[in-house]
Amino acid sequence: MDLANLTPAEGATHSDRRKGRGAGSGTGGHSSTKGTKGQKSRSGSHKLPVWFEGGQNPIQRRLPKYGFTSPFREENRIVNVGRLAQMTRDGRLDTESKVTPEALADAGAVREPERVKVLGGGHLDEALDVSAHAFSESAREKIEAAGGSATLL
Repeated sequence: MDLANLTPAEGATHSDRRKGRGAGSGTGGHSSTKGTKGQKSRSGSHKLPVWFEGGQNPIQRRLPKYGFTSPFREENRIVNVGRLAQMTRDGRLDTESKVTPEALADAGAVREPERVKVLGGGHLDEALDVSAHAFSESAREKIEAAGGSATLL
């Protein structure tokens, strides 16, 4: 015995019903099991693309076509000048050493030291040597007014 000799069990298969052969055939008669009216009941007219929505305004025309998200966007981690001052008062940042993104990550000011931008929110009284990837104008002015330096990485 081999695969070529296998046949289905007796009564397991039956012939397909012949659609569209009149009311006595038991398969819908006039509608041939396709229901009444509509595009899909007509002959040869229901081969439509999957995105076709029956004539209503399709989704690709309903959605707006503006805006752009750059795949090369670099997101900055934000630290305010006031937060630097608070962290030096709490002893989490050392005023003698340089404030780098790695030092800010160790102190808990940012999660990852990838790109850090310093903003000018708050007040700074102590002189700090801050190194970051970006500074706002007000942050640079406040750091230099306190006697520190702002260095771009």
